[in-house]
Amino acid sequence: MNLRVNTDTSLSEVHGSIDTTLAKNQSRWKKLLAFIGPAYLVGVGYMDPGNWATDLAGGSKFGYTLIWVLLMSNLMALLLQSLSARLGIVRGRDLAQANREAYPRYVNFILYLLAEIAIAATDLAEVLGMAIGLHLLTGLPMIWGVSITVLDTFLLLFLQRLGMRMMEAFIICLVAVIGISFLIEILLAQPSLSEVATGLIPSLPNDEALYIAIGIIGATVMPHNLYLHSSLVQTRKIQRDDAGIWQAIKMNVIDSTIALNLAFLVNAAILVLAATTFFKTGRTEVAQLEEAHQLLSPLLGSNIASSLFAIALIAAGQSSTVTGTLAGQIVMEGYLRLRINPLLRRIITRLIAIVPALIVILIYGDKELDALLILSQVILSLQLGFAIIPLIHFVSDKKTMGKFTIKPVTRFFAWVIAILLVYLNIKMVMSEVMPLFDQSGHWLWKLIIISAGVFFIGLMLYITIHPIIVRNRKGVVPAIHPATTEKLELEIPRFNTIAIALEFSDNDKKLLSFAIAQGNTHASYILIHVVESVSARLLKQESDDYETQEDQKRLQYYSNSLKLKGYTSTTVLGFGSRSGEISRIVNEKEADMLVMGAHGHKGVEDFIHGETVNSVRHKVKIPVLIVNV
Repeated sequence: MNLRVNTDTSLSEVHGSIDTTLAKNQSRWKKLLAFIGPAYLVGVGYMDPGNWATDLAGGSKFGYTLIWVLLMSNLMALLLQSLSARLGIVRGRDLAQANREAYPRYVNFILYLLAEIAIAATDLAEVLGMAIGLHLLTGLPMIWGVSITVLDTFLLLFLQRLGMRMMEAFIICLVAVIGISFLIEILLAQPSLSEVATGLIPSLPNDEALYIAIGIIGATVMPHNLYLHSSLVQTRKIQRDDAGIWQAIKMNVIDSTIALNLAFLVNAAILVLAATTFFKTGRTEVAQLEEAHQLLSPLLGSNIASSLFAIALIAAGQSSTVTGTLAGQIVMEGYLRLRINPLLRRIITRLIAIVPALIVILIYGDKELDALLILSQVILSLQLGFAIIPLIHFVSDKKTMGKFTIKPVTRFFAWVIAILLVYLNIKMVMSEVMPLFDQSGHWLWKLIIISAGVFFIGLMLYITIHPIIVRNRKGVVPAIHPATTEKLELEIPRFNTIAIALEFSDNDKKLLSFAIAQGNTHASYILIHVVESVSARLLKQESDDYETQEDQKRLQYYSNSLKLKGYTSTTVLGFGSRSGEISRIVNEKEADMLVMGAHGHKGVEDFIHGETVNSVRHKVKIPVLIVNV
């Protein structure tokens, strides 16, 4: 189902659904609780399976030395996420919408594609993390673990129906599972706190430590989280005066600080666990999730250690996959103003992640999955700059942010972080592709890599310079809608032939009433019903079973009743597919309008009952009046 979005609100189905103004005269804690939630959905992206490999490698190879890198990357993430939240609160725009309004259409389309690729790469890491976790916990073969992750497509639908608060509660519960699991692991490992504290002192023992540090920083800030946070803060209804906006900014900074510090503690726990369990016992080569799982129980002397590790990995993958889908919806609606069925969106994204994983397993076996996990992080690295740079521009623009523009000191640190992250991510990507240039041959791949590098650098320079040029033009204000220069002239349509799809229930009275309200006595009405018996499906118009006869009598009864009231009507029976027959009859009879009933089915119910309304309205070219029955 494709549907052009006619609203400018981000995540319109939950936009402003949580009223924080009710806490205006309440205690500070109740005010904070009203705002708490969005940052936890963002925070799970900082503890997803893609981060675990770098944390394990850092701890097993260099002990507690690189904890300071985790802390520094967490501070970077906190600043960038607070900027993202500020954009959403002040301008009522998510990052994708702001980009659409600031850059030319062709640039936006490229940025959209890059964002979609980044989300698919994130989903790939989550698929692999969950599959590895299931394999480690239950022994389920990896190929089956990857395949069954498609089932969580229904989870998001279920959570969305329960509301934003329940979704946030679900994610917080998964974060709690991860946190408690590693707390128990740390208690079993019994690290020396004084030794752990030495890891907060910046130091890099050698080039390999530098490489792992780059990996930790590069894998920390996820581009999709910047899109996500700028949208999720808009689920809170706030007072739109200066005091209300400042309060929302302050509360979201507190929310982000708590959530991201929890993510830091989880990442630090993984590193400390690896340092205590592997580095101190000489197992400095452990960098893969499966190796860590196998060695934890023997080294810690408890069978529960390995199980907790696997459970935490599954929880990390599951929590991240929910937020990844939301980010995909935000990106598509923001850049393209296009909305598709959430289930279809989820299946497409999940298949894009599952197919490469299945191909690698079938060809190379389970051994190459860690390499695929690293590849997903490299893809994310390529996209990061294209999210950070526009974000800093937007929150620095006085024309659109007014008094809520970030201060010069904040702007300085934001640009320093952006430059550092872009540099480190480019360095990480270069380290992955440079071995190819040391080999003879592969000239086609080398040409592709060089061309892609030139393209990405050129695009990054453009998105950096373009807002500055536009901002310095006098009188230029970003246009959200076309100018309203013409006088509003309306042409009121007259419907002469109105088709009504009847279902032979108590709802028919409502459908007939709404139809007559559109045409009154001057219109003629076509009463339609589709017979779905086995005979009708096989014999079509030749069917003459009992159900067909009774349905014809019922239609004729309705028609006669309308004629007694002074209305003109005819009856038509369809046979077989509801959507196909209704649209065929409407087109053949050249109706001006179609009236149909909708029962409000969602998600799984659509599969069970069918999606007649959506199917029919794409097959006809006339107005369709949907009556909720």
